[in-house]
Parts: sequence; C-alpha cells; structure tokens
Amino acid sequence: MYSVETVLVQSVAESAMPQYSARIYVTLRPSVLDPAGTAVQSGLAHMGYTNVDSIRIGKYIELSLEAADEAAASQQIDRMCDQLLANPVIENYRFELEALAVPV
Repeated sequence: MYSVETVLVQSVAESAMPQYSARIYVTLRPSVLDPAGTAVQSGLAHMGYTNVDSIRIGKYIELSLEAADEAAASQQIDRMCDQLLANPVIENYRFELEALAVPV
C-alpha cells in the first residue's frame, strides 16, 4: 500500500528522468523498387527538372521520450523501429538522438 508521500516521491523521481529527442529516417532498401520515387522523378522531369538522376521516397519521424540514459533511449528507439515504425524486410532506418534539458 502506498502513502500519498510515497506516490509523490515516485512521481517526482519519474519526472526527473532525462528526456531525449529522436529524428528517425526510414527509407526503402536499395534493392526495393520505389514507385513513388519514380513517379515524383517523372513529374519533375515533366516540369523541366531533367537533371534529377534519382529519387527515393522515405519517412521522417520525430519523437521525444524519457529514458534512464542515452543507451536506454537508443535501445528503445531501435526496438520501436524494428517493431512498428519501419518494416525491416524492405526498409532501412537510422536515427539521431539528442538529449534535451534535464528537468529540475
């Protein structure tokens, strides 16, 4: 059984976890055909931009999270990408992680 004081201490401790911001880039693997990229390249060519050699369309995702440290944040984001944000069979992903200000 928790007292009000215990709950308040836990709440403060939980909110004091470092926060991180992640920028995630998901792209099709080079061996996978990219019909959206091909269509955009064709559209640009019709507009006169005939100097575009290739286009690959991907996804850009931003998220912020709390984690015990940078390694834990990186591990969680890697799992999120593998399980939901990217399709590892046909897509590659990479991410940039940045520590945000630590709450006081």
